[in-house]
Amino acid sequence: MIRKLHHFARGLAVAALAAGVFTAASVAQAADPSWMDKDLLDKAKKAGGTLTVYGSMNEEEALPFWKLFDQVTGLKTSYVRASDVKLMARITVERRASTHSWDLLQTTAVNKLPKDWVAQTEPKLAKDIPAIAKDKDKRWYGVYANYNGPAFNTRLVKKSDLPKTYEEFLTKKEWKGKVALDCRDNEWLKALSDHFGEAKATKLLTDINKTLAVKCVRGHGGLARSTGAGEHAVSLNNYINLSIRVGLRGNPIDWWVLDPVAVFYGQIGMNANAPHKDAAMLGMNFLLSKEGQTQLAKSGRIPTRTDVTPNPPDVLERINKAKVVSGILDGKEERVWQKKMDAIFGGRKRGRR
Repeated sequence: MIRKLHHFARGLAVAALAAGVFTAASVAQAADPSWMDKDLLDKAKKAGGTLTVYGSMNEEEALPFWKLFDQVTGLKTSYVRASDVKLMARITVERRASTHSWDLLQTTAVNKLPKDWVAQTEPKLAKDIPAIAKDKDKRWYGVYANYNGPAFNTRLVKKSDLPKTYEEFLTKKEWKGKVALDCRDNEWLKALSDHFGEAKATKLLTDINKTLAVKCVRGHGGLARSTGAGEHAVSLNNYINLSIRVGLRGNPIDWWVLDPVAVFYGQIGMNANAPHKDAAMLGMNFLLSKEGQTQLAKSGRIPTRTDVTPNPPDVLERINKAKVVSGILDGKEERVWQKKMDAIFGGRKRGRR
């Protein structure tokens, strides 16, 4: 369902302001922001002054974010929110029908689209993003990092009892039935296999599942919330930024790192047939800018820019104590590694799909 930001209730904007997602001061500072390109803006307005963004980021974050973009530019952004899977399906249907309604795609799955569906672009602020966080073919750029790590409910588990290695999970038999995992974490499995070797990683995770009867769940956001609520004592793995976000809301949840830490990125890419290319390029620059990523960091997103302080400030210091391994998979690789996840955790048998 398309969310038209310019029709947003005034109360939502006020709530967002109160939550600190964006502030009047930030809007004032954006009077001449680093991401602004007046030539692009003029062209965007002449082309209709609109922008359509498909994204998997929740509306609570995304709508105020694009509201700020609209306030500064005078453009009108429509935001379509759905899961990566649903967005991929929608884009595929549109492509077959020769319908091109979206301009930007902001998900962790831009790299999984066929290459000729995504424009090769180089926004002016792409130079500020580390090489590891952008596509060498210039089809996507990392906006925030999804680092992977376990999490725990601080009321149910003592910090002193946390395993220091994955092998130590095998000693936590008292956690049986209290550990959960989104069993679609194929990037995480690939990273562990790269680190330990596939045979060792497979045996280790199979033994952990047998020992702890790991629960397969759907959705990383839901997993973070349920761990924070005490439904699960431990998340065997989750996106660290989601555990952080639940903790920032006052829930008893924390996270820790083990070797290795898998990382992939929330990406931005432009439709090769974007109906509003100039507005799309301006939107990409906003997402890659210090101002834009500072806004996202307030809710716990981990920025790709090195000049933006994450929230909490020590998050990267904690993560970098472990070995960080890239977990970026294309569509074909993802299917291969998902079958391996299903074989280890029995995701299909438990009704996950």
